[in-house]
Amino acid sequence: MCAAECPKGIIFQKENEGLPRIAVADEAQCIACGHCVAVCPHGALRVTGVAIEDCPEIKKDLVLSRDQAGQFLRSRRSVRCFKDKAMDRGILKQLIETARYAPTASNAQNLQWTVIEGRDRLEPLSLETVNWMNRVIDAHPDAPAAACFRPIVDRWATGYDGILRTARTLVVPPAPQESANGLVDLGIALAYLELAALPLGVGTCWAGLLRGAMPATPGLVASMGLPEGHTWFYPMMIGYPRFKYHRLPERKAPVIHWK
Repeated sequence: MCAAECPKGIIFQKENEGLPRIAVADEAQCIACGHCVAVCPHGALRVTGVAIEDCPEIKKDLVLSRDQAGQFLRSRRSVRCFKDKAMDRGILKQLIETARYAPTASNAQNLQWTVIEGRDRLEPLSLETVNWMNRVIDAHPDAPAAACFRPIVDRWATGYDGILRTARTLVVPPAPQESANGLVDLGIALAYLELAALPLGVGTCWAGLLRGAMPATPGLVASMGLPEGHTWFYPMMIGYPRFKYHRLPERKAPVIHWK
């Protein structure tokens, strides 16, 4: 099983010849993904970088049923109304710890996390986004984007932040620029984080308008203090939801092309 599971194909077992093996010459190719450790029913494997003591057995009583999994996934909401309460750093660290188990290409595990805290830090980001939206409206007044941006800009003038809402914390995970799959890795990690947030009473929302402004506003990106030599995918608002949700909204039926 471990030989079949190894994504690099470096574990082999000759027919009628004892235990599986890894050729010394192939050891450097191991990406420490842990598949061989996870699939072994006997706990017999030891892999450098994947200590079996840190790999707990799967508890059958904690496995979600189909209905539990369905309700859990459908319970995720894009929270736009947050309590005026600072995000607990301990809980946020716990969520990021969970998100590190998201898959990364070749098991690179090379993501970092930038956390921006406080309305005094977030409001200038919203302002720069509004400025960008005004530039788009002025340059392309008849474009669909302009029609979308105008009511948001108008509400900003009344004192309402339609960019980062009432969030007090923003999470931005950067990845090394040389990582070919960095943006995919970041997206999966953010999805893990927002799902892990549900049982802890924490809400999230993808900050799409800020994301739109970032490529067009170098000063905005610089003010966020992201690591040099890294790329980013999406900022995410995070905090405590002001309201509780009681139902699971419907969505469009999937369009499936069977080939």
